[in-house]
Amino acid sequence: MIESSAPYLWQMWAILAAVGVAIIFYIWERYPIEVVSAAVVAVGLLFFQVFPLPEGNPGARDILAGFANPALMTIMALLVVGQGIFQTGAMEGPTQRLLESYESHPMTTLLSIFGFVFVVSAFINNTPVVVMFIPILVAIAGRMGSSPSKIMIPLSYVCILAGMTTLIGSSTNLLVSDSLRTLTGDGLEFFSPTGPGLILAGVGVVYSAFVLPRLLPDRATMESEIAGGDGKQFIAQIEVTRDHPLVGKSPVAGMFADLPNMTVRMIQRGEHAYLPPFDEIELRAGDLVIVAATRKTLSDLLSTRAEFLRGLLQTAGPGEDPTPGERLALSEAVVPPGSRITGRTVEQAGFRNLTDTVVLGVQRRSRMIRKKMGEIRLEAGDVLLLFGTADAMRRLRNDRDLLLMAWATTDLRDPRRATASLVIFGGVIVLAATNLLPIVHASIFGAVAMIATGCLNARQAARAIDMRVYLLVGSAFALGTALQSTGAADFLASLVVGIFAPFGPVALLSALFILVALLTNVLSNNATAILFTPIAVGAANQFGADPMLFALTVLFAANTSFATPIGYQTNLLVMGPGHYKFADYIRAGAPLVVIMWIVFTVYAAVRFGI
Repeated sequence: MIESSAPYLWQMWAILAAVGVAIIFYIWERYPIEVVSAAVVAVGLLFFQVFPLPEGNPGARDILAGFANPALMTIMALLVVGQGIFQTGAMEGPTQRLLESYESHPMTTLLSIFGFVFVVSAFINNTPVVVMFIPILVAIAGRMGSSPSKIMIPLSYVCILAGMTTLIGSSTNLLVSDSLRTLTGDGLEFFSPTGPGLILAGVGVVYSAFVLPRLLPDRATMESEIAGGDGKQFIAQIEVTRDHPLVGKSPVAGMFADLPNMTVRMIQRGEHAYLPPFDEIELRAGDLVIVAATRKTLSDLLSTRAEFLRGLLQTAGPGEDPTPGERLALSEAVVPPGSRITGRTVEQAGFRNLTDTVVLGVQRRSRMIRKKMGEIRLEAGDVLLLFGTADAMRRLRNDRDLLLMAWATTDLRDPRRATASLVIFGGVIVLAATNLLPIVHASIFGAVAMIATGCLNARQAARAIDMRVYLLVGSAFALGTALQSTGAADFLASLVVGIFAPFGPVALLSALFILVALLTNVLSNNATAILFTPIAVGAANQFGADPMLFALTVLFAANTSFATPIGYQTNLLVMGPGHYKFADYIRAGAPLVVIMWIVFTVYAAVRFGI
């Protein structure tokens, strides 16, 4: 048995006990993660102040260093970059085309969607990717006549598996690399995890495609909830401005291809109104197109077609270019009985000047309106679809002439900066992948560029930074420092090596993998990576093995968070749309954890000849 170099101080046992208590509190969830994380840091500061070590006592600077760690800053910056991609709807175009192609090539399209998700998730924080694809896959499940519960967990798993393949694919990877660099002087390269990561991910994808559907339940769909509306039709008006995408367009069989899922009720040209069917008519600048469409259809049009949004802003909106702090939003408001705007048209009511919002559509249940917006006289009970800034929507809450439905207020993605966000995102990837800049430099530069170019404002960037992750990772660094300072990490390494070394290095790696894989499903994968990387490197040093191999073992094991909904944030995201229960994750994910364990053990034995 390899002897431990750790000093057997009572402080070491106290720190090991503290780590166990922290894990219990994290699993218990009686207190928020932020509270437990802050308590860990506070107890650590107090402990080493009151009971200092004989040599090398960590001070406040050492314990709090994790909160300024470059790896943690990289994670936070990448969250902001990912939020910029999401906020501008930069991926809406490709995903919409995939959805449209499903009608003609269903299986090819479904495979393409998961392939696209896999590739994107290897280079971007996968939380916004999952958020973006949930409604798409719910819609596809409806067309397949299947339940979303059959494909929601596979969506989460594919994103997690893709995160194993590059250094920035998961925050866990960055933390392992940083810990390895601190301990050995050499971190992981951008594509260090790619080889074994693709093997593990390939096996996981095959499992997700052929085994998971048989293990997952078939539960009621939530399509109506995800779609965001009950299908009610609003009468809306689109003004064809100069250089508008509708200029020169003609209908085919009475439908305009640029206005999907909309019914054109009337085209107003000067004093003349054209009613359907619209034979041989070509739209010109100055035309008013009166359409009937759902809120979701109108929202999707503005979120995916920057030209339509610019046209609306040019004619009546808050301004063509984003201003600092500007957030665009949609909401609904009801005209109450006794309102002063009853009997007046939208133009007479002066919505733009009084409320800084635009009436995008009018819905009246009693009958279908076939007039241009300026001629519709409002009645009590009319529902108005409003467009404006989020600040303007907040001010409307105090308006006595309208009842704003606050629950119906949602942010509108701003596609005017979609190209800029893609360029910034691509720049971060290229700079990091080619080592022209360190990842921390490239990611922080990308986050600042997202704000500077108007892809998102400072408030949206701040919301993208998950304080739960920040405090959890910072406290895990504090625990890691305590484990190192007291010699507890070396002691655990000696214990693991002592038990499994007689069975060979493959058994040692295998034991380390399954231990980390089990803990990552009940603890944070980031915390698990930080805690076990020093232990793995210590075990490698004592065994005379390559620390890189042991660090990769921790990296892949910490990413196998499939067996619980709390194992990873994407598991939580799909829990509602899929109507999953806790046991569903155990049934679906536990076999995958075991498969990942076996595959990595075989890979390590074959690849490194051990």
